[in-house]
Amino acid sequence: MSGHIPAHLVRQVRERAGDACEYCRVPQASQEATFHVNHIVPRLLGGTTTADNLALACVSCSLRKSARVTAQDPADGKDVPLYHPRKDEWRRHFAMSADYRIEGRSPVGRATIEALGMNRPAIVAIRRELHLLGRLDLR
Repeated sequence: MSGHIPAHLVRQVRERAGDACEYCRVPQASQEATFHVNHIVPRLLGGTTTADNLALACVSCSLRKSARVTAQDPADGKDVPLYHPRKDEWRRHFAMSADYRIEGRSPVGRATIEALGMNRPAIVAIRRELHLLGRLDLR
């Protein structure tokens, strides 16, 4: 979490995200640790504390993203922007596979998946259980 974020913005971000991580899509209700409201573009890089620069992230995605705004596309090693929840459409960059992994549909998607560890075994297992319980849509 980056600096103080006013309570009204925290509420707005949580509501907009449906209380789910805006990166890996895991719901807060399935996790013990409280999700973070993070600056998408960090303040140290000129990001503002406004609704259009804030995203809800699970602890794992939050810590892995940290202050980064770019990462390498594993397909070609080129540096590309990380997924930006306010500017990018999730389905344009990601798809949920039948085995509960998130697949990259673009350089941005592939780089973000790799950088944030969005397919670590524990989170894939959580997605599987949530889907079997009818609490996660794979579309």
